[in-house]
Amino acid sequence: MGLRYRVAWPVPGQRRRTIDIAFTRKRVAVYIDGCFWHGCPQHGTLPRSNADWWRDKLAANRARDASANAQLEKLGWKVLRFWEHEAPDTVARHIYEVVRPEDM
Repeated sequence: MGLRYRVAWPVPGQRRRTIDIAFTRKRVAVYIDGCFWHGCPQHGTLPRSNADWWRDKLAANRARDASANAQLEKLGWKVLRFWEHEAPDTVARHIYEVVRPEDM
């Protein structure tokens, strides 16, 4: 769609955390969250083996997501999150609507 973006862009103020797709000029951060790793309510699962550890791990992942969202929003970024199972064309159109160039 002709949009310029960066991949794995550092989250300002949070070491070792990155934005999946960053539109730096528009300050739009896009994350594509995996259903397992981010606890999708529709497709997320919890392993039976070592279940307590996994429950804590996935909760920590969601807390980290919330922390990154809050940090970016505090700095004036708009955060868009999508699940890995969402249709790519639909996701791309939504992103384009938010990021599209002013001359359109």
